[in-house]
Amino acid sequence: MPHTLSVTEEVAARLDDFVLSARAETGAYGPDAARFISAAERMLAGGKRLRARFCVAGWQCFTHNNTDTAALWSVCAALETFQSAALVHDDLIDNSDLRRGHPAAHRAFEREHRESGWHGDAASFGRSAAILLGDLLVAWSDDLLEEGVATSAYAREVRAEYARMRRDVTTGQFLDIAEEHAWVVNDDSVHAERALRVISLKSARYSIEQPLRIGAALAGASAEQRETLSRFGQPLGLAFQLRDDVLGVFGDQSVTGKPSGDDLREGKRTLLIAWTRDRLSMAQRQWLDDRLGDPGLTADDIAAMQNVITDTGALDRVEELIARYTSEAEHTLAEASFPDAAAAHLQQLAAAATQRAA
Repeated sequence: MPHTLSVTEEVAARLDDFVLSARAETGAYGPDAARFISAAERMLAGGKRLRARFCVAGWQCFTHNNTDTAALWSVCAALETFQSAALVHDDLIDNSDLRRGHPAAHRAFEREHRESGWHGDAASFGRSAAILLGDLLVAWSDDLLEEGVATSAYAREVRAEYARMRRDVTTGQFLDIAEEHAWVVNDDSVHAERALRVISLKSARYSIEQPLRIGAALAGASAEQRETLSRFGQPLGLAFQLRDDVLGVFGDQSVTGKPSGDDLREGKRTLLIAWTRDRLSMAQRQWLDDRLGDPGLTADDIAAMQNVITDTGALDRVEELIARYTSEAEHTLAEASFPDAAAAHLQQLAAAATQRAA
């Protein structure tokens, strides 16, 4: 059974080979195209490889000692490439400056424009180039998936799972940006429900549940068996994203690679915010709403908002929900009849997804 280190190494090797092929294919397109490929390569480097690891775990549950892993690594690489595409677009939508401690893709393109002395608006070029970079990475993810399932007897099932993931993420991303604007006309009583819907579609499913299902489909798991994995992966994915929301407000930049309180500057209408507003007076809500989404928030502003979130008990409520979702996933895992090694791997991944600082 592949372990965490080999998953990271195998996915990196598969991505390296793919980028080499892309460079060879575009070698005659000139130096600007080469820089574009390099930007894509940078987006594929690093990260926790969480989606690949869950894909492997789903595959392990039903593979029955299958040692032919070539298709698996291509599918895992496809998932990681799609994740990179989502990050490029997400950072552009959120107007984020940093990703993993480095300039976000649109900022890197903007800087390259300025340093090259090119004509026109550098920021506009950066945004346009980032959109295209995300599109290229989506195309690469499809290429990798097709290479992975080319000779698989279960190609149809894998494609269907992957396509559902892509649709859900895109819809969830739209709902996320819609909520940042539509909250003002929606009753306060529905804000928490809407926030949970966003994280389910945008992140929870595609971070954990759907990679599990994709790996299981590649191993020949039935629809019923994949549903068992969903009963584990869906609550765990929600716990994972809620942890991400907590880190987006309270995380340490030296660990997360993004400024502390970045979600507050971006105006994220998360469950944490919905539950904070539940406990505030009208005047206090107005104070919070006036600040949420202000990119010029100072460290003192962030600290004051963090204190309000903590004082209302919203942080404790979210932590309790994370624990409840994690417990629900663990109960499903205990009741399932997965091989011991696969179950142990899933348990390890569950802890890594919910007990993290980045």
